[in-house]
Amino acid sequence: MTENTAGTPASEGHVPGAEALHAIATGGDQQAAMTTLAQSEVLLPVADEGGESDPQVVQLPVYEQQDGTRLVPVFTSEATLAAAMPDVRQYRNVPMSALGGGWPSDDLCLAVDPGSPDALNLTADNVKALPTLAGA
Repeated sequence: MTENTAGTPASEGHVPGAEALHAIATGGDQQAAMTTLAQSEVLLPVADEGGESDPQVVQLPVYEQQDGTRLVPVFTSEATLAAAMPDVRQYRNVPMSALGGGWPSDDLCLAVDPGSPDALNLTADNVKALPTLAGA
């Protein structure tokens, strides 16, 4: 996992995770798309920019919606991150499947590209299945 500072977006080009989300949103091959998504890296906003943290420990940024749903946002590209959360200055590249290995709560959802037309919310059970889908 690496930590990056958001700034000038890198070339977006071919982004397998974003393409998989689009396939899911448009009725493509759901199983293949979920496998691709599980094998992708995503950008996880850094919850606290201050202080030193262990690079091996990932702190999940948890947000609560008006309806009480708690979620962790992740993004398939710098562009989708910047559009949804323009104030976020740092993020980590995280293998999507790694999130499922230690998902902390059954009432916590994973929001992939929230705010985009292809956004996807995964329940805790779906997140926990990501390592298996990725072949890990």
